[in-house]
Amino acid sequence: MTSRKFSVEITKQIPDFVKKINVDGDKSISIRACIIGSISQNVTKIDNILESEDVESSINCLEKLGVKIKKIKSKTYMVYGKGLGSLSAKKNQELNFGNSGTLARLLIGVLSTTPNIQLKMKGDSSLNKRSMKKLMHEMTKFGAEFFPKNKFNFPLRMISSDMPVGIDFKAGVSAQIKSAVILAGLNSYGNTNIIEKKLSRDHTENILLKSSNVIKLKKGKVRNIAVFGKKYLKGFNIKVPSDPSSAAFFTALTLLKEKSKIRINNVCLNPKRIGFYKILKKHGAKINFKNVKKVNNEIVGDIFVKSSKLKPIKANSEYYVSSTDEYPILFVIAALIPGVSTFKGISDLSNKESSRAKEMKKILDQIKIKSKTTNNEMKIFGNSNFVNKDFRIQVPNLGDHRICMSASILSLLTGVKAKIKNFETVKTSSPSFLDIIKYLGGQFEIKKIL
Repeated sequence: MTSRKFSVEITKQIPDFVKKINVDGDKSISIRACIIGSISQNVTKIDNILESEDVESSINCLEKLGVKIKKIKSKTYMVYGKGLGSLSAKKNQELNFGNSGTLARLLIGVLSTTPNIQLKMKGDSSLNKRSMKKLMHEMTKFGAEFFPKNKFNFPLRMISSDMPVGIDFKAGVSAQIKSAVILAGLNSYGNTNIIEKKLSRDHTENILLKSSNVIKLKKGKVRNIAVFGKKYLKGFNIKVPSDPSSAAFFTALTLLKEKSKIRINNVCLNPKRIGFYKILKKHGAKINFKNVKKVNNEIVGDIFVKSSKLKPIKANSEYYVSSTDEYPILFVIAALIPGVSTFKGISDLSNKESSRAKEMKKILDQIKIKSKTTNNEMKIFGNSNFVNKDFRIQVPNLGDHRICMSASILSLLTGVKAKIKNFETVKTSSPSFLDIIKYLGGQFEIKKIL
């Protein structure tokens, strides 16, 4: 599925629209379902899986580790689980995680406590720049070793622990590192105990609750997660809901496009994933969740959006953990509403596919929208009335799907001409993005790079 490189050029505003859409399946849940299914007993069935490059990378890595995964039909896969501690690889087998930080961190969590594993690991040019220091620090507590010493980005070599023992862990804002610790704890001796003061996305826990003997949650202001090592993990059936992060871009487009409405069907509305929608509703957005139900321990429903007059956004650090992926598109919204918007607690944006606050500032500079950034805060001085056909949006080869998508929404809303390079990276998470834009009436031209 690896895409040939292409850029996207946009020259016109999108017209008003009233539509119903379905966005791609949730990436976080798709990757977790593949990994957890692989270390479970018996067969796991995954429906509505995201068929994207990140998920393809997940399947390729798991197959190299001896797991049989069979595609039954479009978006439906069977994972033939091997059980805890049963993944295997030739000495110095190389795993390529592609662009996926989720895959890298979660699978390293599993492999750190899987006996007799010696692997080489790498990603694409974007992932290779991202720090794995926090992950490696926790995995060494289980007994895993990483080489070269004092190097914290891919490529790396790992030797797993043959006698892993559960650890105590204080979780930060990263759901990926928390999930890696949970998955490492599954095949460790004794219990792994996690204290979580800031609640991050909990898809790993929700899937594992299907085997209630392996995990116990105590909820409150501070959440405690107990992982019981060396227990039986059973296969499961799961239908992946649509991705709220993918839905966010079409929500933004609708909110700022006059006389427009959209319904986005069957979206994951996990409380740890809807910070984007909560922020905007607080600032005047007409967003409603309907037909809400619980499926596979996840809350799922339809999102109804109408064009709205928004107030400047004030997002304190508490919102970051539940809307991490949506900050680039929030910056676009802030740029196009009058007044000063402030985003606090954003330091982790520097360790994404690109340094997202800095890259979005560069884009806003191109259309003369003033912004100020520090390590942990961004202010945007919005302007809803600018019109300058001489402006141009240029996005270089960043390998960051969220920046590409955000820039395209900005161009479609303003009519400012845009040339967005490296757009093939959007297929890592939202392969239907351009098809949906076209369905809504947006025009663009694809320029393939040979």
